Order: sequence, then structure tokens, then C-alpha cells
Amino acid sequence: MMTNRMLPRAGVVLALAAAAGLAVWNHTLTVAASQPVPQQGTVPVSTVLRACPAPGLAGAPATHLALIAGPAPSGAGKAVVAYSGTSPGAPLLSVTQPGVLSLTAVRSVPAPAPAKTAHSKTAHASASPSPSAASGQAVTTVPVQGGVVIQASGSMARGLEAEQVAGADKVVARCDAPGTDFWFAGPGVYTAPKIYLYLMNPGSQFADVNVQAFTDAGPLVGGTDSGVAVAPHTMVVQSLGKMLHGARAMALHVRTSVGQVVAALEEVTGSARSGAWLPPSATPATHVVLPGMPLTAGTRQLFVTVPGGQDAHVTLHAVTTKGSYEPTGGGGLDIPGGSVAQVSLTSLSAIAGALQVSANVPVTATMMVPGGPAGTPGAFTAASAAVQEQAVTAANVSGGGLASSLVLSAPGRAATVRVTQIVAGSSAQAATSAVVQIPAKRSVVEKLGRESASHGTAFAVIVTLQKGSGPVYAGRVVSASGKGGALQSILPMPSALTTVPLPGVRSALISP
Repeated sequence: MMTNRMLPRAGVVLALAAAAGLAVWNHTLTVAASQPVPQQGTVPVSTVLRACPAPGLAGAPATHLALIAGPAPSGAGKAVVAYSGTSPGAPLLSVTQPGVLSLTAVRSVPAPAPAKTAHSKTAHASASPSPSAASGQAVTTVPVQGGVVIQASGSMARGLEAEQVAGADKVVARCDAPGTDFWFAGPGVYTAPKIYLYLMNPGSQFADVNVQAFTDAGPLVGGTDSGVAVAPHTMVVQSLGKMLHGARAMALHVRTSVGQVVAALEEVTGSARSGAWLPPSATPATHVVLPGMPLTAGTRQLFVTVPGGQDAHVTLHAVTTKGSYEPTGGGGLDIPGGSVAQVSLTSLSAIAGALQVSANVPVTATMMVPGGPAGTPGAFTAASAAVQEQAVTAANVSGGGLASSLVLSAPGRAATVRVTQIVAGSSAQAATSAVVQIPAKRSVVEKLGRESASHGTAFAVIVTLQKGSGPVYAGRVVSASGKGGALQSILPMPSALTTVPLPGVRSALISP
């Protein structure tokens, strides 16, 4: 109710309030439409959560964990590594110094009495298996022991990268952040008879997970495994061999309706105890880029997923050290909706660079290259986003018969990055760095570990985008040293942010 002293202004105030749809008490407010205001700045990353299933997995081969946070100019921080499901008071490792690479052996978690499960060679049940229906067949979900969780804060959260390493020198996968949506694609059971999906819940809320499958034969009828419950601080595994029976190519869409998980997919050939961990693919889009094609020889197998109901018309462009072009067999590909197509690209043998996949409808993709340790169908790269600010790979090797290199690609305009190498046990002040120019629509292969300090020692690599640079896609390759050395692994390098951008303002509320 207006007071008497406000009556002289009442007519004006009420008119303004009616026009703007506002109730005004003792002063007027004006809503003004405005152009989007440029980004207001950034804030430092303060907390990060990562998890990976292989380290400490009961019954699995010995695994190491590599961890580094990008050098921070100031501020305290801590990264605590613990076995999944253990109390925060019993850490496996605690790191407080950013810019220093830590490489730690992770022993297998003691398992309870073995139970007969679909994955008994590498996992033991800690509770009764629970079946769920998919494709008309039962898919058994089994709780498993193992996996590690990394909780980082302060300066240790900025630019954090963690990787699971087989033995002491073979990086097999990144430790991912919890999410609600994951895509995987790769060979089916015809190539890899054992396909295991791990679902890890490092949070404190129950997660409800749906798993949808696609194959080269089209949509998998009834192939949605609904309502997989993953309790807080636990991990479960599903053996998908029966569900994907007969598939030469497959794709999985893993999403949650409640909570978040880290999803990881392992494919094993023969009687090996462990296999290849497939990198997650980017969310389907009409243009995706697969970085890290190595110089090693062999036919590249491309797996393109078309998740929607509309057929896709796909074209490919290779971004190589000699330019960008359409490879033989890369034009006019028509792929039915709701399916996965396997495309053999013999013309890209021994060609380093990146592969750009374009389509009229959203797609995503994974590439398999001959190589990898025993038990793996090959080495994999997948559709990834361009580097924002910086990308980090924690565990790289040089010497002992192995060599590491970066494959940096600029599908659009020219790009510039700074490549920094930090040897394990040394500080960021002792790091070596060099500026690398990538011409427009080309790729550059940068050999790593050539400094004597890093020869024969694990080292981290930071790829930092320079001011004015065009988009860059990065992949790290490990192969046997020497010309024609066998490929060991490919690691697509996503961004490892130290800051989070603040959004711009799109409208303004102005008070006189």
C-alpha cells in the first residue's frame, strides 16, 4: 500500500509498473533489452572428481596410476587418490604439489571368495548378480571390487589429468569425470568376443543407468538395458557378448536418468585377462574430428554411429602433414539410421593426422588401428572436441624400445600451441617447452622425450593453446622405437581446464 507522501508520483509509478509488469515499492526499475555483453571473465577451477576402473581391479594385471595437475601460479591444493568404496580417511596417495608428475603402483583389491560370473577371469562378485533384460536376453550386472577415485581441490584441481597405465609404461585409458551421457563405438563380438561395460559411481547419490545398443545390422530390437542401479561408491560390470551376438560393429549409448557415473568399455580377444579400453566418443554432431592417426602402417577401421532414425550421408576428410583431402573410399557413404557402419580405409596406412567426419545428420565415430598389447583388437582413437585452453597427457615414455609423439591437427585456420614436457619427479621449473606452428588444414607430428633428462623416464606433456590460434585437435601416440615400429597406444587429448569461463549477460535490469 502506498504511503501519502508517495501519492504525487503514484500515477507515473503505476504506469511504469503496468508497462513493465513489475510491482514497485519505493523506487522505479526499468527492464532494458540489450545486446549480449562479452564474456565477463573466468574463475579458477576449484574441485575436480575423476575415476577409472582398471587400477586395483580384483584379479586383473598390475596397474599404475599417473597423475599431474597443470602448474598453478599460486594457491594450496590437494589431490587424494583412494580405492573406490573406501573411506576418505584411508587414501592410497595424496599429492599437494601441482606441476609434478606422480606415477604410483596400484595393487589389486583383495577379492572375496570367487563366484561364477560372466567375467570371472578379471572380476569377482561382491554381491549377487542381478539380471536385466536387453535384446530379449538377460544381461547380468555384477558388482566388482577395484577402481580408484581422485578428488582434487584448489591448485591441484586446475589442469588435472589422470591415466591408468598397464605395467609401468603403457597408458591404456584416461580417468574420466562422472557424467550423464557416454558414447562408445568399435568392433563387435566377431572381432572381440568379450565386451565388458563398467559403470562406476564415485558420488554419494544412487545412479540409474540406461544402456542402448546399436549394431551393423541396424537397431538392436529391444536393445535398451533399462534401470541398471549403481549404488554410491560402487562399481558394476556387464558382459555384453550375448546381447551383441553376431555383431561385426557395435555402439553403446550409456546415459543416466538419475545421478552420474563413469562409464568404461573394455574389449578382449582370445583368452587374455585384459584388453583394450575404448575411449568415449564425442556426442553425435554433423561434424566430428578424430585426432591422433599414427604414422604406423595398417588399414584404419572406422566405426561410424548414426543414432537417429534418419539415414546419414557421410563424407570423410583426412587432415595430414601434406594437406587436407578426401581419402579413397571416404566419399558418398550412406549409412542407415540406428546402426553402425565399419569402413576400411587402406589409403590412410602410415598417414599421420586427423580424420574429419561430416554428415547431414548427427553422427559419432571411433577408429581402430592395428597394434596394441596382446589381448586387444587394436589401438583406438575417437571423435573428440578441440583443445580449449590446454590439454594434458600424464604418462609418456621414451627409451626402452618405445617412443612417444604428438599428432597436432588444425582442420581450419592455422594454429599455434606451446608443448611443455615435465619429467617425473621434477618440478615445473625444470620443464622444457617449445612453440609449435600448425599450418591451416594440416597436421604436425612432434616427437617427444628427445631431451636427455626425459630419456628412459616417464614424463608429462602439456599442450597450451596460444593467443589467436585456430582450433587444434591433439592425440598422443606410443609406438615401438625405430622406423615402422609397432603401435602400442593412441590417447585422444581432451581439454584440461584451469579456469571456467563466466557467461555473458543477455539482458539488463537497470535501477536509476
